[in-house]
Amino acid sequence: MRLYDTARGGVYALEAGPIVTIYSCGITPYDAAHLGHAYVYLCFDLLQRRLRDAGHETRCVRNVTDVDDDMLRKSRELGVNYLDLAAQEMARFDRDMQLINLLPVYAEPRATGAIAEILTMIGRTFDAGIAYEVDGSVYFEVSKFPRFGQVSHEDRAGMLELAALHGGRPDDPNKRDPLDFVLWQPSLEDEPAWESRWGAGRPGWHIECSAIALRDLGVTLDVHGGGRDLAFPHHECEAAQSESVSGAAFVKHWMHVGLVGLDGTKMSKSLGNLVFVEELALRAEATAVRMALLPRGLGVARRTARDGAVAPRHVALDVDQRTSERRLRGRARGPRRRPQRSRGVARDRRRGARRLQRRPGRFIARHYHLTMSGRNV
Repeated sequence: MRLYDTARGGVYALEAGPIVTIYSCGITPYDAAHLGHAYVYLCFDLLQRRLRDAGHETRCVRNVTDVDDDMLRKSRELGVNYLDLAAQEMARFDRDMQLINLLPVYAEPRATGAIAEILTMIGRTFDAGIAYEVDGSVYFEVSKFPRFGQVSHEDRAGMLELAALHGGRPDDPNKRDPLDFVLWQPSLEDEPAWESRWGAGRPGWHIECSAIALRDLGVTLDVHGGGRDLAFPHHECEAAQSESVSGAAFVKHWMHVGLVGLDGTKMSKSLGNLVFVEELALRAEATAVRMALLPRGLGVARRTARDGAVAPRHVALDVDQRTSERRLRGRARGPRRRPQRSRGVARDRRRGARRLQRRPGRFIARHYHLTMSGRNV
């Protein structure tokens, strides 16, 4: 099997032993999972199925970030406990992933269930001399890791821009370098907190995946990845902290999946331009939804914008507004008389129906104006 590797910037053979370890970054369950999440996990599902067909055993771990800034903000807005919110949204997520027939993952650990491992790993970064503490916040010092940038290959200007976009707060005055990232932070009064040698607080975003991956899959992973927007800062920071602590390569093959867009814009919770699996499944068979999403290849193409949008297999759900308006006008005028058709037309329709039964993915792609564009890798 040959896959595009983000870190090496090309297509390489996936060197796999009898057991293939895979880590796929999971969701932050503060809102419903959308088609973008489904597309990422479907790609990893295909990878697992292909490896199993080739005789390998796969162990895919997909984490759940059940404590972070977005989770706590949303639970505060709704007036509910953050763990109750996570449980509610995870139930919806599991149901949607079952609809498109994803294989069960090897493990689905939560960040809150790995606090002991997170604290141990942060302690090891101090032992390695690559972390520092300021007023209860612990930072990773990127200047002491010369290979920072090895995954995403962003230049410093690009890193600063993306760090600001994804909550890295490069303007934090406590940092020695704007690109330094948080390993541990103090909690606010209404936020959950765990005791540590740096004071009560909670973990930063990146540290949970490193701690969970090392605990559940070992020092070096065969495949790690997620959506393309995770390459920086998330996966870059993961690689830096993991390799600084273990002294070994963190990942053999970095697999990043193209993003999903609606009307040419990246689909995201922050923008609210979302399409959900359960909505499509109400109007077509769930198998058809899965087939419509099937990628033509796994990999990544060039960046097209600094907002994290890229151009690999960019799924665009484009609803033809003019067609919809014409249909509404027709309904307002009342039913039309159905013209008589020849036997030949009826025969052609029957043939078309048989084709759609054989290819439901093509049917839903046309019916919902679902298109997939971007170069194959």
